[in-house]
Amino acid sequence: MTRHAKRPQTGTGAGFDIAVRDRVARLTLRRPPLNILDIATCRGIAAALRALAGRADVGVLIVAAEGRSFSAGVHIGEHLPPKAARSLRAFHAVCRALLAFPRPTIARVQGDALGGGLEVVLCCDVAIASYSARLGLPEIGLGVFPPLAATLLPRMAGRRAAAEAILWGEALPAERALRLGFVSEVVPSVELDAAVDLRARRVASLSGTAVALARRAMLRGAEGPLEPALRSVESIYLKRLLKTGDAREGLRAFLDKRPPAWKHR
Repeated sequence: MTRHAKRPQTGTGAGFDIAVRDRVARLTLRRPPLNILDIATCRGIAAALRALAGRADVGVLIVAAEGRSFSAGVHIGEHLPPKAARSLRAFHAVCRALLAFPRPTIARVQGDALGGGLEVVLCCDVAIASYSARLGLPEIGLGVFPPLAATLLPRMAGRRAAAEAILWGEALPAERALRLGFVSEVVPSVELDAAVDLRARRVASLSGTAVALARRAMLRGAEGPLEPALRSVESIYLKRLLKTGDAREGLRAFLDKRPPAWKHR
């Protein structure tokens, strides 16, 4: 156990909590049965994520939920005037905090992830779902559409997959969501925690500095034309990564035929 594991509780708020243990942070939605994301909950989560992002003892973030569903999304009543703009800003603050989080993020998806619930899943780097999960964007049936998914999903899964989810608005079984690229892996419900923990422990055991810079390079590489993107990624590699102690340690450890001793800096 690391020294930081003695303080597992790092943040609580209305409808969620955050804990850290052995470089693995876990954000758990606690508004069962549907884990609806209202304005107050979203504001609390976004603030907690921004604070968590600055902690050196976090190597990975798991986003999970209590109860039979991951999340049925935002509070529908708050999307009517006069609260609609505040609701959208509060929810998108959560999404932006996840997209900007400096360490890898894993969504643990059980039951339904619908509307804003699926958008939270899409904001994570990896999503592992149980076979019993359903994922969808039902907003079109209410006469509206999901703004973040309309922006993010075509980039992630392509125009056809985005159109199927956004324009048809049907809840998809986990295996169909896997084929469309909405999730990374589908496992039996009894194996969900083990699969998530295995992924989390693996990436948390690596150099936190190298992983953070690799994630930044990956996101920058996806932006704009290839040549300027490659130049930016080369700059991250040469001017940032190779100046870290962990990069030197990892390369020397390989040459010395020994395990590296990461300092996460």
